[in-house]
Amino acid sequence: MAQVKMQTARTSEKEPVAAAEDLMKQLGAITPKLVMLFASRERDQSALNRAVRERLPKGCRLVGATTAGELDNTGIHSGTVVLGALYGDFDVGVGLGTNLSGDAVSAGATAIRKACEELGVRQPDLDPRKYVGLVIDDGFRYKKEELLLGILEKNQTLVLVGGGASDDNRDMSKQSAQLHVDGEVATDAVLVALFRTNAPFAALRSHWYIPTGERMTITKVDETHTRALEIDGKPAAIRYADLLGCRPDELEFGTPKGFAVRPTALRVGREYFIRAPWKPILEDNSILFANLLEEGSELELMKIGDMAGMTKSFFTEELPRRVQNPQAVLLFHCGGRMWYASATGKIPELAETLRSAPTAAGMNVHFEIYSGFHINTTLTVLAFGSN
Repeated sequence: MAQVKMQTARTSEKEPVAAAEDLMKQLGAITPKLVMLFASRERDQSALNRAVRERLPKGCRLVGATTAGELDNTGIHSGTVVLGALYGDFDVGVGLGTNLSGDAVSAGATAIRKACEELGVRQPDLDPRKYVGLVIDDGFRYKKEELLLGILEKNQTLVLVGGGASDDNRDMSKQSAQLHVDGEVATDAVLVALFRTNAPFAALRSHWYIPTGERMTITKVDETHTRALEIDGKPAAIRYADLLGCRPDELEFGTPKGFAVRPTALRVGREYFIRAPWKPILEDNSILFANLLEEGSELELMKIGDMAGMTKSFFTEELPRRVQNPQAVLLFHCGGRMWYASATGKIPELAETLRSAPTAAGMNVHFEIYSGFHINTTLTVLAFGSN
């Protein structure tokens, strides 16, 4: 029998050594191969890294990131540290790529190359039935699509899941993120944790939207390919507002009538990958997206469903259907989902759904990665089970 299991711990202790002692006490006598560390951004990350690492078993890898909130089966927390200690039948290789903002393609390529070298496998030989990649990047560099090109350059079949290291500071001028890779704490970087296992696993995603059949075409974009200037041949914000029956100044994500209620999605086969607009630029009626746009691309309008109900069904129905005897799930939960859940008073209901999940640890992220796509407004998950 092959299996991957996880023990979790969470602390509110502020002093790094006290926090590490509390976390290790909760983990008990297990001998993990990999510990995932999710820590609020306000903490001294270097001191926390050092204190935790000194108390881990020899040979145990440490990977993690700063968050905009920490997740476990008891709910969604703020200002804490959550550990997910993985053990069982798997090997893991870890790679870090730096200078993400300068050359994201190379950063992604470096991270996957180093992870493969640690496992002694060539990138073209990564069998998606035995290998899966977890990716965490500095979310505030906005380089997910470029770094994914680097990671997948030599093997497009590798399944990837993850999200952006984040910060719960709402002041965009002060936001920053850091990554943990063993004894290094880095910014402007991307990490890849490459798993090899014969245990059941899957990369999964869940959102709370329903297709409507209504489509729009991005007919003109700016030179950055992040701003839609025209949709269906009309000024983008005006056209989108017409479709939603609201004013352009009511579109911004998180508002009661705007993008969070009726986002767009890219249809890939039978799946819908949410690529929601972010904010209208009222000076020229353009729309800023978080992901790259291509002129002529067609997106489908979605509508919001039962936020808590659909998330709970994901944990209780879809996840067990996809992963045999699920034992451990790593969660990358969109900060935009939290933003909208907060605005609508739904955070308690959303947090309660985590009690229905298998053993879980994770974080609120700054945009998500799933199957080689940069997406948003989604919960992405790496789940392991036992056969």
